[in-house]
Order: sequence, then C-alpha cells, then structure tokens
Amino acid sequence: MKKERYRTVRLGNRNDRFYCKDNLTGSRKSLKTTDRQEAETLVRHKNQATKNAHINRKIGMAYLSAADPTLTSRVWQDVMEDILKDKQGPTLHRWNSAIKDRAFDAIRKQVVVTTTADDFMGVLRKGTISTNVFLRRMQNHCIDMGWLATTILPKKKFPKIHHKDQRAIKTNEHIQILGAEGNAERRDFYELCWHLGGSQSDIASLRDENFDYERHSFSYERLKNSNLSGSRIGPKAWEVILRRPRSGPLFPYLITVREADRATEFKQRCDGLKIKGVTLHSYRYAWAERAADAGYPERYAQRVLGQNSKIVHRVYAKKAQKQLPSLEEYEEAMEEAKKRGKVVVLEYESEVPKLT
Repeated sequence: MKKERYRTVRLGNRNDRFYCKDNLTGSRKSLKTTDRQEAETLVRHKNQATKNAHINRKIGMAYLSAADPTLTSRVWQDVMEDILKDKQGPTLHRWNSAIKDRAFDAIRKQVVVTTTADDFMGVLRKGTISTNVFLRRMQNHCIDMGWLATTILPKKKFPKIHHKDQRAIKTNEHIQILGAEGNAERRDFYELCWHLGGSQSDIASLRDENFDYERHSFSYERLKNSNLSGSRIGPKAWEVILRRPRSGPLFPYLITVREADRATEFKQRCDGLKIKGVTLHSYRYAWAERAADAGYPERYAQRVLGQNSKIVHRVYAKKAQKQLPSLEEYEEAMEEAKKRGKVVVLEYESEVPKLT
C-alpha cells in the first residue's frame, strides 16, 4: 500500500497543537487545533485532495454553485462590465479605455473563482502600469462583492508601481510654445494653463459661468474628483479671458476634443520646437513649482489646484475664492518687495498684496 503524503504530528505535550507533516518535503504546517479527531480529518482530506484533484475541484464547484449559481460561470469580462455600471464621466472613460488592454485577453473568459496567481502574473508581465493598477481594482471589486473569498494575488506580490518622472514646463519653453502657436484658441488655452494651474480637461471645460467678471475671479468643479477650485485672477490671465467668448465655453473647439488629441497637438508643437520631456500636465507641475518658489502658502496652492479635502474645500472655495490672491499678484508683490528690500504681507481678506 502506497504511503500517504501527509500525516498528523504533535510536538511537545498533549495540550499542544497538531501539525500536518509533508512526508515528501519534510515541512510542517500547523493545523491550528488541539483536537486529534479534527486534525486527522483535515489531514485525511488533504491526502484525498492530492489523489483526486480533478474530482475535488468538481465537488468544490458544486458546493459553490449551490450558494451562488453564477459564481462558477462568472468570468473576468463580466466583472469588468459590472464595474462600468457604477462609473460615469471621466472615470467611466478611463475604465472603458483600461479594459481594452490586450493584456487582459488572457483572463477575459477565465472563471473568476478558478483563476490562479500564475494567471494574474501572466497578465502583469504582458501589461503596463495601467494593467497593474486596474487589475488590483478588479480583484478588490470581486472581494467586496463576495465573488472571491480571498485575494488571488496578495497586494505585496503585485509588481511595485513606478510612474515615469514628469517635469514642469520652463518659462522660456512656455514662451516658445506661445510664439509658435498660430491657432488663437490653443494659444490662449496654453496661456491659461500656465496662469491657473488647472489640468488640461478642467481648463478646456471652463465656461462663462465659472467667472465673476466684476471681481475678476473664478471657480470650477474639478472633473477628476469634484473638488472645487478657484481664486482671483491676475491681470495677465484676465487679458486672456477677455479675449475668449463671454457666453458658453471659453474654448468652443477644445472642449469637444478628446484629452488624447489635445495632448497630441501639444506634443507636435513641442516636437517642432525640440522641447522634450513635457506634456500638458507639465503646466500643472510648473504652477506648483512657481507657487513654492514664490513662497505662496501651501494652503492657498492646495485650494487653487483643487487638491484639498472635499468637505473643507467645498465650503472654503465657494466663500473664499474671490479673496485668494492670484499667483501672478503674489509673484509680482514678491519681486517688488525684493527691489525695495521690504517684507511682503498678503492678507487673506485683502484685495491686493501689501508691502510693509
């Protein structure tokens, strides 16, 4: 008679826990019980599982289907489609793009509960950073919905995400781009990205109702996270706004263009000027760096960029966006202070910077 692979062992006295010993490898694993009968039952099932793996899988699937009839037929494509049902706006657009990733083709028709860690690793090796991010989210969705009892691939086993380094666009590069841009709408768009620090989609989506033409201020709800952003607008940026339509969208053409197409147009302009390593998002980095260099308070920068907490920001931005000094004003005040050798004080309630 063939010797069983696993057997029950106990270390120490009779009050100690039982272990399952692998006769093949010599390793031991705790059964987390001090009851001999329970321990022997667990080991007996482990031995049966090694002999009849195919049959045991069928038995397990039968139990699962009794609890949830769709559990044994739900594939990863079904998971993707279920996630899309609760998404909208830019988030829906990102998910629609993400699930088209060819790396997911390996598991689209794979039943969720039969997916292994090796299946996930195969997807990750073929994919990109985006694949990594969205596969994590799909696994979490299945666990939250009760479609998986535990993770297929633990979080620490996912490859570490390394985003590409992005840099801010420099002043001289921005000036070059404006000088070379023959289209007035795109030129004004790039100029407002520089002055307001918004993301390309937020700036392209600005409309006349986002502006207070009497107080020279603006506020808008970010497309990405619905945080409110805004501040007063400096003279240079205001000149640009006055050139744009006074009703409807500020950028009638660009608001209809996909993000990818706006990015391509910008890249083509940069390539023609031999400017490397920048994207439209580099304007956001540039604004943040300029704010830091000018000593612009971090709490101001967070609110202008729309990166503060939603609750605090909604209350603050609606009431205070007309009182926050613009970055342009702040920079000019700092420069004037340096020339005069004086200290600059920008009071929150004041309408203009004060030199003391």
